[in-house]
Amino acid sequence: MRPLVSVITPTFNSEDFILETVRSVQNQTFQNWELIVIDDASSDRTVELVQTIQDNRIQLIQLDVNSGAAVARNRGIDLAKGRYIAFLDADDLWLPSKLGKQLQFMTEKDASVSYGSYDLMDETGAAIGRRILALPRLSYQKLLRSNYIGNLTGMYDTQKLGKVYAPLLRKRQDWGLWLSCLENSDDAYGIKESLAKYRVRKGSISSNKLEMIKHNFAMYRKARNFSWAKSLWYLVGFLLEHFFVKSRQIVPISSTKDLA
Repeated sequence: MRPLVSVITPTFNSEDFILETVRSVQNQTFQNWELIVIDDASSDRTVELVQTIQDNRIQLIQLDVNSGAAVARNRGIDLAKGRYIAFLDADDLWLPSKLGKQLQFMTEKDASVSYGSYDLMDETGAAIGRRILALPRLSYQKLLRSNYIGNLTGMYDTQKLGKVYAPLLRKRQDWGLWLSCLENSDDAYGIKESLAKYRVRKGSISSNKLEMIKHNFAMYRKARNFSWAKSLWYLVGFLLEHFFVKSRQIVPISSTKDLA
């Protein structure tokens, strides 16, 4: 029997992207999925657009008050019925073979957590020509030094881990979720092939280094419950890892063998 995959998509004012994102799930070669869209009190046409989609595998949940991505993700996890839980933000895309190949990969590796490489695109959806390569294997200690799991590629097995939730942070809650997964499991396994597309948006945390540092420190302090000194120690380690090690994972697509 094919396992059910629960796909969690938090959304807030995503009218420009949400239909394309949902279509990328509908176009999967693996079709035994449910998509839970949690709208975080959008003020645009996001809800109206999702309501036009005729697919009984898609569930729309509307939050009354804007509460942040962590609350939205966790509401989706609460409602998830699948053995596997995957995440896709409302402006990102999956390639059609993403779920099928990832499930096969997890079965072969007997993995509790998996993730993959992904390509970058700009706000219009045009390719930037760069790929984030997934590490072949990722330990908890390595993940503590930097977030090596692109959330749009991550998947975990609830049969092995139970339901794992995001810490209640406005930013970096996805990192905290994957750390919680690996804290209680074996290493995560990475798929070399790119199976998703990440939309680089203006004003994102990754484009603002000071904001990134602030939110990373909060993740160590609040999600990991580290002391102030320990959080600062890991933050320094993050900066070294991010700029001198992780940066090597970003490669021109022309230099890879498995072009998208």
